[in-house]
Amino acid sequence: MRLMQDELIDYSSEEEREMESSSGSIVELGFQDKSMQVVVVGYALTSKKIKSFLQPKLEGLARNKGIFFVAIDQTRPLSDQGPFDIVLHKVSELRWYLCILKDYRLTHPEVTVLDPPGAIQLVYNRQSMLQDVADLDFSDAYGTVGVPKQLVIDKDPSSISDAVKKAGLALPLVAKPLVAKSHELSLAYDEYSLRKLEPPLVLQEFVNHGGVLFKVYIVGDAIKVVRRFSLPDVSKRELSRSVGVFRFPRVSSAAQSADDADLDPCIAELPPRALLERLARELRRRLGLHLFNLDMIREHGTKDRFYVIDINYFPGYGKMPEYEHIFTDFLLNLAKSKYKKRSASLP
Repeated sequence: MRLMQDELIDYSSEEEREMESSSGSIVELGFQDKSMQVVVVGYALTSKKIKSFLQPKLEGLARNKGIFFVAIDQTRPLSDQGPFDIVLHKVSELRWYLCILKDYRLTHPEVTVLDPPGAIQLVYNRQSMLQDVADLDFSDAYGTVGVPKQLVIDKDPSSISDAVKKAGLALPLVAKPLVAKSHELSLAYDEYSLRKLEPPLVLQEFVNHGGVLFKVYIVGDAIKVVRRFSLPDVSKRELSRSVGVFRFPRVSSAAQSADDADLDPCIAELPPRALLERLARELRRRLGLHLFNLDMIREHGTKDRFYVIDINYFPGYGKMPEYEHIFTDFLLNLAKSKYKKRSASLP
């Protein structure tokens, strides 16, 4: 079986970016024009996210628009740093999320935190990740959007086969770690191989989709869609002849973009814009998130039957075309909206 594999770049061995001062005057922050409205964005990001997201083009464009990115020192009290207009975060330390950032939101309601820690935790857990999509039961004139049938396995690999039969799931099954911080997945072809899987995990029915998925990037109200190569279709003949569990470290990447590939138009056609806009609007409200993406597929042989198979918080926006302009405009709009609300509340 052929697979276009993802290019996985590990920056964990790189030195952390030197922490900058998180306070100072407009001139100290690098803005000589004191009449310019400054938006200070404090960021707490992993070294890998800093490398991929805070690229020179983004920082340069942001500075020209009056946006200044300031590193947050995670070893110091957050309330002692700033002042910030916006806090941008994606870190690996769970305690920082659930304790420090949660308390900061309560004591600094004037600061916009992207995004609420509680909402993020829901999409980190694959048991709850797709629940809002399923509950939405989305259907309009442009198509339907659902989720594949899935089953959570907490422990005991020997019981997986019976649990799959009881739940009525059909092979092959995609196995994904329950915690969505890992992009590894496996494809199990037969019930005897299911006991080789390692819980806790989520089993998801595999839906043939022409080997292409759509990454729907969402930044506030903005939407950008790109094609990526994915797992190839599995025929009934191949299913009858294949056994075992096939493991894949990662599936899609910018290096394997399908935007310019010579594909069947029925496979390559992007989901309708109107459908995506309505879906994104509903999920922003239900999830309580501004920054996320959807991995969507179209069932092979259909024109308008779509499935969301994954949701990722603060994804690799560096792979999204024109992300610098989209993201800086989003930050400016957030700051302007907050300023208008503050002005309206003044006597």
